[in-house]
Amino acid sequence: MTLHLPAADGTLRAYEPRTEPPAFPAGTPFTSRTVFSAAHVVADPYADVSPDAPAAVDWDATLAFRRHLWSHGLGVAEAMDTAQRGMGLDWAGAAELIRRSAAEAAAVGGLIACGAGTDQLTGPATLDEVRAAYEEQLAVVEEAGARVVLMASRALAAAARGPEDYQEVYGHLLRQAAEPVILHWLGPMFDPALEGYWGSAGLDAATETFLEVVAAHPDKVDGVKISLLDAQREIDLRRRLPQGVRCYTGDDFHYPELIAGDDQGFSHALLGVFDPLGPLAARAVRVLDTGDVQGFRELLDPSVELSRHLFQAPTRFYKTGVVLLAWLAGHQDHFTMVGGLQSARSLPHLARAYELADTLGLFPDPKLAEERMRNLLSVYGAGR
Repeated sequence: MTLHLPAADGTLRAYEPRTEPPAFPAGTPFTSRTVFSAAHVVADPYADVSPDAPAAVDWDATLAFRRHLWSHGLGVAEAMDTAQRGMGLDWAGAAELIRRSAAEAAAVGGLIACGAGTDQLTGPATLDEVRAAYEEQLAVVEEAGARVVLMASRALAAAARGPEDYQEVYGHLLRQAAEPVILHWLGPMFDPALEGYWGSAGLDAATETFLEVVAAHPDKVDGVKISLLDAQREIDLRRRLPQGVRCYTGDDFHYPELIAGDDQGFSHALLGVFDPLGPLAARAVRVLDTGDVQGFRELLDPSVELSRHLFQAPTRFYKTGVVLLAWLAGHQDHFTMVGGLQSARSLPHLARAYELADTLGLFPDPKLAEERMRNLLSVYGAGR
């Protein structure tokens, strides 16, 4: 049946949903790339909480979604910004998420890495307090048996006086880490509080500081995750990494070309967009495992339009589209988010996300997705 989807100009456009379900079978881990999906959390829709109260999480649905990702061979990047760290999920909730997901990963043999940051600090902090906060979270992730993703810190960005403070804090943490970690450089388009990270407003100078930290501790850095939405900068940076240190792209605008790589190297992946794209991304990477770069690009390139739509400015609200698509795909029973962020995107934005995802064949049950989209339209008084 035809859906009438609202456009940004206030008009309605007719859209014919697809009827054939996709064919994305489960599979084994990949051989040519290490690929993590930064997974969202599922809110408890029946919890009587306000937007600024501690998050109420539906743990069963949250863990079921991680099993879905693992079944396709993807790793799970847990308690990252996709899970609303610092945007509804506090440190107590993130710590519980880390422990539960790490236990689930151990039970099913799934690959997992978990974010360690400083978000238990809610006000101005000294460098000593920043280090202590990082150490607390580092210990939780290590005790859970997961790989550590050392996340960018709002508190460090506020407290640091220059590049030397970043070098001192990160050097201290890397020296005490039990296993090599993934360093995460998250740009201000994802979190405005991270403007000037690594002690410099200019990205060239910041890149030099970042690379100095890596070069000083190559045995403690498994890889670096670059989330700057600047493909050439990522390519230039990955070519300068020490031998054995991986580059994990976090670029949700250019991921196909960065993962495919060139004659001088390639990027692995740790991506928020691989939450809704999981099965399609897994299929594409398995094609890449055979050496078929063109086939990989033919599968994954068409998804970039959806990703750019989800991550359009203000980029930090991409999570709303991610959760919408999880609901439409049947991975959860509601379109409710921690902190009420289901309201962070407009109806035309959500409608376009549905259309692009349906065109890609991302919904296991297209009829269910159509019915749920129709219900959402009716709530807004649209689509009649």
